Amino acid sequence: MPFSPKPRTSSSTRPCGLSRSHRISLGGVDFIPSLSGALYAPAFGALLVADLHLEKGTSLARRGVHLPPYDTRESLNQLSAALEEVRPARLIFLGDSFHDGEARDRIDAGDLAVLRSITSSVETVWITGNHDPAPPRDIGGSIVEEMALGPVMLRHEARVLQAGEAEISGHLHPAAAVHARGHRIRCRCFIADGQRMVMPAFGSYTGALSVRAEPFARLFDGFDVWMIGEKAIHRFPGSKVR
Repeated sequence: MPFSPKPRTSSSTRPCGLSRSHRISLGGVDFIPSLSGALYAPAFGALLVADLHLEKGTSLARRGVHLPPYDTRESLNQLSAALEEVRPARLIFLGDSFHDGEARDRIDAGDLAVLRSITSSVETVWITGNHDPAPPRDIGGSIVEEMALGPVMLRHEARVLQAGEAEISGHLHPAAAVHARGHRIRCRCFIADGQRMVMPAFGSYTGALSVRAEPFARLFDGFDVWMIGEKAIHRFPGSKVR
């Protein structure tokens, strides 16, 4: 998958906060996007998070790409901040929460303790992904292939939908770009068309794929994006982004 750019180095926690002006509606259910990249379903008290890719840094190190090994810690700090703000009744991960099948064994003991503390404080559901078809069972929470949130199906990879069906997925790590005042601005984004939504990747070392790439063309005829800026979320019709 042609992701870009290269993984960023560890930094302070990204901005966090639910949008005060945007709602994304699917199947009659309203979802609130967050600056963190998470998505909140107030009607169900559920916080959705996609594509953490925990321990991607140590996976890259095995291949000779050496980066500060703090991506898991940064992602968990970001997740903790999002949970503190929303205080949901349920936390749902939409797959690829772990970068590979050995990620659990490489997690620092302190980070593992934080993760277990999170899953013990809120009902947690792990949806399986292509990177983690068998998430570890010793960190709390339940494991499913997909699940329904009211009329909306939650899964890792998007599927062909019939009329009246709705879904939220991850996997593709969407990003969009706009030109403003002579500058090109590129951000992670939510992409949706009223029937389906693809969430941005939450993980600190995850790349991003342009919403103009072919995988999105197979899923959407027309769409809007909700771009995650530094201080606010900005909505654009698909015709205005690249």
